[in-house]
Amino acid sequence: MNLPFDAPVEFARPVVLAAVPVAAVALWLLVRESSTATELTGDSDDRDGGRTDDVVGRRTHVALWSTRFVVVTCLVVAAAGPTTVSTATTAGDPQVTMLVDDSASMGVHSPVADDLEAGIEDEGVAVNRVTVATGNRSRVGSGIVANVRPNGSLLVVSDGQVTGGASLSRATDLARSVNATINRVRLTQNQSDARVSVSGPRKASVGVENRFGVTAAGLDGAPTDATVTVSADGSQVASRQVPEDGSFTVTHTFNDTGPHRITARLDSDDAYEVNDVYRKTVQVVEQPRVLYVSRGDYAFEGYLRELYNVTRAESVPADLDDYYAVVVHDVAAPDLGNVGALQEHVIDGGGLLVVGGEHAYEKGRYGNSRISSLLPVEVGGSTGPKSRVVLAVDVSGSAKSGMRVQKALALDVLSQLGNRNEAGIVAFERNAYRVADLASLKTDRETLQRKIRSLESGGGTRISAGLLGASKMLGENGGTVILLSDGRDSAKPTFAAAEKLADRDVRVVSVGVGSVNERVLRGVAERTGGSFLLADETDRLRVRFGGQNRRYSGDHAVVVDDGHFVTRGVSPTASLPGANQVSVKEGADLLVATGYGAPAVSAWRFGLGRVAAVTAYGADGSLGDLRSKPNSLLLSRSVNWAIGDPQRKATGVVAAPDTRVGESTTLVYAGENPPESADLSFSEVAPGRYEARSAPTRPGYREVLGSAYAVNYPAEYAALGASPELKRAVERTGGRTFSADSPAAIASAVERQSTRKRRVERSWDWAFLLAGLLVFVGEVCARRLRRRRGQEVIP
Repeated sequence: MNLPFDAPVEFARPVVLAAVPVAAVALWLLVRESSTATELTGDSDDRDGGRTDDVVGRRTHVALWSTRFVVVTCLVVAAAGPTTVSTATTAGDPQVTMLVDDSASMGVHSPVADDLEAGIEDEGVAVNRVTVATGNRSRVGSGIVANVRPNGSLLVVSDGQVTGGASLSRATDLARSVNATINRVRLTQNQSDARVSVSGPRKASVGVENRFGVTAAGLDGAPTDATVTVSADGSQVASRQVPEDGSFTVTHTFNDTGPHRITARLDSDDAYEVNDVYRKTVQVVEQPRVLYVSRGDYAFEGYLRELYNVTRAESVPADLDDYYAVVVHDVAAPDLGNVGALQEHVIDGGGLLVVGGEHAYEKGRYGNSRISSLLPVEVGGSTGPKSRVVLAVDVSGSAKSGMRVQKALALDVLSQLGNRNEAGIVAFERNAYRVADLASLKTDRETLQRKIRSLESGGGTRISAGLLGASKMLGENGGTVILLSDGRDSAKPTFAAAEKLADRDVRVVSVGVGSVNERVLRGVAERTGGSFLLADETDRLRVRFGGQNRRYSGDHAVVVDDGHFVTRGVSPTASLPGANQVSVKEGADLLVATGYGAPAVSAWRFGLGRVAAVTAYGADGSLGDLRSKPNSLLLSRSVNWAIGDPQRKATGVVAAPDTRVGESTTLVYAGENPPESADLSFSEVAPGRYEARSAPTRPGYREVLGSAYAVNYPAEYAALGASPELKRAVERTGGRTFSADSPAAIASAVERQSTRKRRVERSWDWAFLLAGLLVFVGEVCARRLRRRRGQEVIP
């Protein structure tokens, strides 16, 4: 056995060594006590013999103490976990696996793979070339996962734009776990390219103005020298030069029902023509019928008549079958009429909007009335119920550079939560760690702050682990998770975890930190009924969680949940001095609050229907600033949200979502019998509902059974240029970025990376246990030998 005496020795539990002096004293006392007992039982008449026995006895007891001390010391040292630490060098195979991306998005870069392969092999390093992406599919992440090897080295020749398969974040985590290195080649752009896209409503009403957002983006920013032409059904509605931020808005009113086409064309001389055209379909229907119930003369009625087919009534009638939604405006409970019919209307899928004022809610005796059960709010101002909140803090490697900001933001978020709440902390990277259990902020705020300050970064990123860990801390009763992260993780597992949290009645408020992947963070919030905030918007948490000691204060109305259909993209400016005394029910969504934190717009689902409540108003008792833009969007969207699908009462219609080349879309038909189609096969998925799938291979418009859907350019052309995700993958695995003309440097780096040093720990507790056992056995054998010789036995 070769003992590494030159290696440093460490102890896993050094505090245990403190038992050695204690054991020494205890053994000595025991030996002395045994010696005293022997003297008291000896023969006092034999003085000379007694002195001789005393000398022998003392030596015997010293020997006994020594052997037992050695035994106890060995046991204590073994319990302390003695370990020698050394460094071992592992020689790897100096071979590089070169992952080559030959997908369409690489067409804007100079080709370098062939020359690099030849140059590296000329330096004496073998190259294993693997093509991981071709055509319109970039599965670079899956390519890394399939080719990564322990202590291996990968050279990625790609722009890092992933359009399918595993994400680069997941691939990086796997590479780190097996001590592999990801390197990349710096690409040189040799062509320019720009793309255009359109956003807006999928369905619209006849005669109502609609807004469409047009965005043009390029490899080098917005193509400001290009022009975008927008047409509706072949007729030009706008032609504009691309602004500096790349986005502008177009409005259009459709005068006929049926499918309509919005097409945007970018006049640009660039690498690809396919992404210079974007198509969008809009299904236009008759204005939905809405019942307006009020006993006052309000301007809101005129506003509704511009958008919907409105019927006025002073109270709710018994028959509501013809209406998609009912709007009740400032009506007292005794004057509402047939509330039972209203309840059935909502339960069966109808919409309801209740607008407050001087005769509604607490001023209209809603508290004990039948309508109160329908509403997302309850009468009576309140600081709100006690909330159970867990902060899920991202401490992964991707957050390392901004860990100081991460901690500051976590402390800021904690400061927004009122004393009535309970809060806990979970930190996560690849795994989740329980930092602090749920505790009252009234008594434990400082403890939680101290634990936040002690957080350290490291490891990969798995947001799903953080979400599930926070949900586990909340338990079966649900609550709120405030997620603090940059969102740099794969969307699929993250969204799957978010859906699990939604099933457990857990809402997630995502707070973006640093360079934010907004799609992931917003997607988590939307799937759990939560909201997405940027780092400078955390004061909005006070509206829901502030309570009496941390009230929100602002100059105008504030959006609390910007992920909801009603509030998305709206920045209200309304000053609403009047508000009904209500509080938001558990399970409902507070969408907008007044400048002093009172609920202004709330919503929830009741049965199959949707109910919204507007509980703030102007100084004169009317809706005040809510009637003017951009605030009026909150009113129209509240009604649209309550209406839901404006075709839900119709039969014989097809819903056909837009899609991209190579991506399937699901076509839905509502009717008593399946439709007849030569190209599609419809299957019944529910009574009166049939579905078919289509995966088009060319861009354009497709007509199907009186409807239409758009097919746009592949996702491969929607994101061009070098992806920052690949750069992060290189940094996290300790790799390098090489120039395309430096094969010698690549070969040298691969040789170094293939030789790894690792820490080797060797435990020696067994050796000390063996030594103690040998000493103890030797001492027992010595006693037995002395007994055989007739000598005095060692006590």
